[in-house]
Amino acid sequence: MRRKNKKLSALGIFLILAAVVSFIVFYLSVLLANPSYHYVDTDTMELVQTQEIPEGAGTVIITTSLGEIRAVLYPEYAPETVAQFRRLVASGYYDGTSVFETKEDAYCIAGGRADGSLAEGGRIEQEHVPQELSQDLWTFRGALCAMTTEREGGFFKRLFGQQRIYTGTRFLMLGSVDFSDPAFVEEFRNATGSGELAETFLTWGGVPNFAQQMTVFGQTYAGLDVVEAICGAEAVAETNAAGFTPPVEDIRIEKMELSTYGAEDAELNELTAIIEAIPEATEAATE
Repeated sequence: MRRKNKKLSALGIFLILAAVVSFIVFYLSVLLANPSYHYVDTDTMELVQTQEIPEGAGTVIITTSLGEIRAVLYPEYAPETVAQFRRLVASGYYDGTSVFETKEDAYCIAGGRADGSLAEGGRIEQEHVPQELSQDLWTFRGALCAMTTEREGGFFKRLFGQQRIYTGTRFLMLGSVDFSDPAFVEEFRNATGSGELAETFLTWGGVPNFAQQMTVFGQTYAGLDVVEAICGAEAVAETNAAGFTPPVEDIRIEKMELSTYGAEDAELNELTAIIEAIPEATEAATE
């Protein structure tokens, strides 16, 4: 009788393992077959932020208490995000507000109210802009990114590609993680899958762990030192009631205005020297 029970137990374990393996295979097949998941093809990828900014391109000028920031916008890659951002800037929504989060030189969060609302009372329609990812836009230093506000649906919606990710009124300005550790740099180069992309991050700076995880809708081309100063500002030791760690000293967004890229902007453009150094760095890394 005992021998029979042992056989049944072994059969039960085998069936459980088989079910687990079958589920994993099923999950991976759904994951790979579902077009809603975002993939990057390094053979067709174009690093738009390293390209020359065309005259007349839409821009935003952000005047802060630490200085001026100018960024180009990418409506062709993030149309809904940019459309909302333009409406809010034009309405004066961001004027006179504060940066409400800084994080270890890597990023800072700004944008109207810390809760993302247009007025007192919490949630708004603008918190539901679908996430817009592009393999051509990356989280380099100075990138403007839309802050994720909500993930709709649980495990099974994610399994079948039905989960929706939304952004809202709040945006991030990116600083850079520390790339000074040789071991980390080597590991990063090996994991990236693209020599050009890896050397762009290493030459330019940025936050690779945010890459393809949030909407990039703009890129700072003037005032990178201001972005770095804001992101590097000392933050309070403990999170506040809203769940953020704002700077110890208040950093204000005094005014934001829409503009277009012209001759004055070309003279102010700080990306030229960075971009010129990337091919040299890429070539040196492959030798």
